[in-house]
Amino acid sequence: MPSILIQNGTILDPSRALQRKGDLLIVDGRISEAIPIKAERTIDASGCYVVPGLIDIHVHFREPGDEEEETIASGAAAAVAGGFTTVCCMPNTKPALDNEGLIEFVCREGERVGLCNVHPIGAITKGREGKELAEIGSMQQRGAIAFSDDGVGVADASVMRKALQYAKMFDAVIMQHCEEPTLSGGSMHAGLVSTALGLGGIPAEAEQLMIARDLLLNRTIAGRYHVQHISTAWSVELIRQAKRNKHNVTAEVAPHHLLLTDENCRTFDTNYKMNPPLRTAADVAACIEGVKDGTIDCLATDHAPHLAEEKELEFPYAPFGIISIECALSLYIKALVEPGHIDWMKLIDLMSTRPAQIVSLDRGTLAEGAIADVTIIDPNHEWTVDVEQFKSFSRNCPFNGWKLKGRATHTIVDGQVKWELTA
Repeated sequence: MPSILIQNGTILDPSRALQRKGDLLIVDGRISEAIPIKAERTIDASGCYVVPGLIDIHVHFREPGDEEEETIASGAAAAVAGGFTTVCCMPNTKPALDNEGLIEFVCREGERVGLCNVHPIGAITKGREGKELAEIGSMQQRGAIAFSDDGVGVADASVMRKALQYAKMFDAVIMQHCEEPTLSGGSMHAGLVSTALGLGGIPAEAEQLMIARDLLLNRTIAGRYHVQHISTAWSVELIRQAKRNKHNVTAEVAPHHLLLTDENCRTFDTNYKMNPPLRTAADVAACIEGVKDGTIDCLATDHAPHLAEEKELEFPYAPFGIISIECALSLYIKALVEPGHIDWMKLIDLMSTRPAQIVSLDRGTLAEGAIADVTIIDPNHEWTVDVEQFKSFSRNCPFNGWKLKGRATHTIVDGQVKWELTA
């Protein structure tokens, strides 16, 4: 494995609250403080940030079952092109990742592809049907990094309580798609815009009720509970209050819930259809405030590929979901750094160090001896999102044509350059 010397960059390492200009050496796939006579490869990072590899704990790579939309190979290629060295794949595949054989399949396919670290998230319940717990213990032994029925919430309170209790035995993370099913069924946020458009709505209470219920269930269990893709102001407040009361809870937010609102749906463009849906400007402001004050722990894309012909259906009938992993870093810069809500150190903490901590990965640091997952970012690189250039198989991205600033230039995984930006 060739040694790599990254020169003249600004090193940002939130795990040690370290920010300094200097060089970073990689030897045998690890971060090294030794100074070689001559590294086998030198990368000039002048004007760039050198940071721990970015981690996305919420992606959909569709394999097995919908390989025409995305595969582990195409998803991993998209991830490294976005600066991500590690991804965690949701279990709503066909069949669902609800047994050790399928967990092992995803792990082995990720290793075979060899681009980024691919970790499967196992289903909480068998078939993601919300009725009977899946084999959480055996799936964790085979490589499941966490557990979720993402795409649907676990509606039965008794089943969810058992899941929290059982997962705690293995110190496993339960990730919840918070949506009360009796309030779902619409195609966008329930409010003034949905009424004007004549579209069925999903009220904010659908998310908030399930968060409130789960926090109550977990109050005495104290298991590791994670709220996925938070989207409403009161959801943020529920998490804030729970943290003040020392509850064991973490939360994530996606780029579209920081940059878009339900007003975008007036175009009837199905690339603005996702679940949870785009909310109001007040909800966006609350999510940003949650990032600023630490209520929201990390940033995750919810990368959800779909075929063009599916997204070409009428709004009520098109599937939920968009892709953004290849432009997510730039979108977070636009939403959070450029307006001055957070600084670069905080951004990298939200995109690397904290996600690693949430799912207990030995990543998210540039400390001596750490595995050399490194992302180099040019904060001044200006570019325009072009979905036709994406590595992903799918093109359902509402940010196509956006002019953005800041982009990964090199993605290094386990000490090897897996992607670099070309002119």
